[in-house]
Amino acid sequence: MMDEAKRAGESVMVRRAEAGDAALLAELGARTFYETFVESCSPEDMHAFLSATYSVELQAAELEDARSTFFIAEVGGQPAGYAKLHAGEAPASVCGAEPVELARLYVVVEWHGRGVGEALMRELLDEARRKRWQTIWLGVWEHNERAKAFYRKWGFEVVGSHVFRVGDDAQTDLLMARAL
Repeated sequence: MMDEAKRAGESVMVRRAEAGDAALLAELGARTFYETFVESCSPEDMHAFLSATYSVELQAAELEDARSTFFIAEVGGQPAGYAKLHAGEAPASVCGAEPVELARLYVVVEWHGRGVGEALMRELLDEARRKRWQTIWLGVWEHNERAKAFYRKWGFEVVGSHVFRVGDDAQTDLLMARAL
């Protein structure tokens, strides 16, 4: 394992995910979701959600979906997080023109606070502007204070809420949006 000082000095590289990254996205998605929410879900609900959301086959299908764009952040050649934009229908409370969803932005816990989330966000915003979207929106669990603060720092504001299911647990996600 690299020593802490060396890891802290390495730069974050963000690349567009490719078809061959399905297994990596499945592993990163399951790992980061579990790390972030294990304390707030029953083991049964967590297992159901991870099984339904992060299979290699599902990630391969999402990578093939022309409406979705994935980015992978790496530090020293090791995956540190990933993000997904998805061009689909926005909820009614997202009022801005030409909306795109920031569907996922997950960072491996050991890389929190080290610029990985910022690098991914910059790439997402740049991509959204390149594609000429005018509004970016997301859902964030109402009790995820760290994530809400991060998004507020990037100019996102709460515009509504919706139900997000983790297994059988119906949770409330706040919908946040900002103009591009």
